[in-house]
Amino acid sequence: MQEGKRVEDSQVEQVHLLFPAHLNGSGRLFGGQLMQWIDEVSGIVARRHSERNIITAAIDNLQFKEGAYEGDTVVLIGRVTHVGNTSMEVRVDTYVESLDGVRKPINRAYIVMVALDENEKPVRVPRLILETPGEKAEWEGAERRQEYRKLRRQEGF
Repeated sequence: MQEGKRVEDSQVEQVHLLFPAHLNGSGRLFGGQLMQWIDEVSGIVARRHSERNIITAAIDNLQFKEGAYEGDTVVLIGRVTHVGNTSMEVRVDTYVESLDGVRKPINRAYIVMVALDENEKPVRVPRLILETPGEKAEWEGAERRQEYRKLRRQEGF
């Protein structure tokens, strides 16, 4: 395991063309389908960063901003925003991409993943090397989100 990894070392981009099977009864992308894709992307990001198998510990701040429809191209981009001892916070942004390549955001989610050893016990993950002001700002935001998650756990959520 490397001591530290850069954000871009584990970034993932996944692209889907929307078909009728992806839609809900209103003709928009089914939220459950998007949640599955978000979990897949965040899992791949976390596996790349930790070089381990992982589990999803929490999904929070899942914000549906716009709909997506049959024939749309949907792009999900995931990146590590924060690491603890055994956990990683992953941000997944989802866009609808127009034919000319312009991307419009439709969703943002933050997911907490935990790395596991061979016995499925939590194991230490590499540190995160922050290179840009944006990455440092995201880390600071993640620290605030982590405090909110602790408060929610204390409240029984």
